[in-house]
Amino acid sequence: MHVNTSYTLLAILVMGAITFAIRMAPFILFGKKKSTPKYVVYIGNYLPPAVMAMLIIYCLRNIKLYSFPFGIPEAIAIIVVAILHIWKHNNLISIIVGTIVYMIEVQLIF
Repeated sequence: MHVNTSYTLLAILVMGAITFAIRMAPFILFGKKKSTPKYVVYIGNYLPPAVMAMLIIYCLRNIKLYSFPFGIPEAIAIIVVAILHIWKHNNLISIIVGTIVYMIEVQLIF
């Protein structure tokens, strides 16, 4: 499929404008003088841990504990992530290193 340049540039411009509008919305809706509504604060406090719990369940749903490798790579990666997060308190480092450890395990060890 061949797409012309003007269509591509227009699509990029529209996506950029929408992204800018979405990022500006909190500043417009909750300016310096307006207080943040309680439901937004509640969602901000409880949604990230809920999303992380759902991602963990999703990632671990197909582990077969009754056949090799018995969930060992996943368990090691979870332990690495937990230790790094407790030690460094940095989500990004924990996730990146945990992913690298898991991929090394499944590609080279198990």
